[in-house]
Amino acid sequence: MNGSGTSAPGLGPGRAQGHTQSFRQRAARHPSFVVGGLLSAALALAAFVSLFWSPYPPAEIDIPKKLQPPSAAHWLGTDSLGRDITSQLLVGAQNSIVVGVIAVGIGLGIGVALGCLASASRSQNRGWVEELVMRASDFTFAFPALLSAIMLTAIYGPGLVMSIVAIGIFNIPVFARIARGSANAAWSREYVTAARAAGKGPWRITIDHVLPNIASPIIVQASISFATAILAEAALSYLGLGTQPPQPSWGRMLNEAQTQMFAAPMLAVYPGVAIMLSVLGLNLMGDGLRDLLDPKLARRR
Repeated sequence: MNGSGTSAPGLGPGRAQGHTQSFRQRAARHPSFVVGGLLSAALALAAFVSLFWSPYPPAEIDIPKKLQPPSAAHWLGTDSLGRDITSQLLVGAQNSIVVGVIAVGIGLGIGVALGCLASASRSQNRGWVEELVMRASDFTFAFPALLSAIMLTAIYGPGLVMSIVAIGIFNIPVFARIARGSANAAWSREYVTAARAAGKGPWRITIDHVLPNIASPIIVQASISFATAILAEAALSYLGLGTQPPQPSWGRMLNEAQTQMFAAPMLAVYPGVAIMLSVLGLNLMGDGLRDLLDPKLARRR
């Protein structure tokens, strides 16, 4: 979205290239975006590397080598069952990525569609549709991810899939509200009025003009919701409702470390730092994207 409020597809090739180059220059000078991007890239790299390589099989138990300190053989030491901590952290990053991508994808796909539906219906003087969507969102907010996960695991049993479903359902009203608010503002702009005068229907206007112009706040929210999903998955795994053994999980590593707090306190520090840096990186990147995609702030830089 550019500063004049026209949709991005209307830019010529030269002007679009100039906007892209300007965005890159501003992004490189934005400290929050740079730091957040590096931390987020480190998370993605750890998950990618673990798909092909890890120092040891993460679930391999070696009791004689339990609670070993960091060494050349075990970079971060071993846990109370002799499992390599570095391998568990690397493979545990996969779960964080999977939960974040799928759970945010569920909220993004369904929530944005419902938000746009509510806004388009309002523009057609069918406010009852908007009211129905918003009240359904309020009802969903009454069941936070943790409570939804407890309910689902009581019915279907604990597991990663139930965690993803619970977190994804909680994300739907978040994206629905943001999409609806941004779309309502877009429907009052001149380019939408011109599209109506040209005979375009509400859904064509939504796809061609509204969605491109509400992409910025949705992208920012997606990065923040990704961080929230990682934190929620760690909490659910800590409670035994998320990822199940033998699959590694940062949250379950924290749960297992609490019995060794005095003998080996670093067992809790390593997964705690991994969760903290991942959430911090995604939040910083979200803050940076918010600034970079805001046309008013872009003109000041």
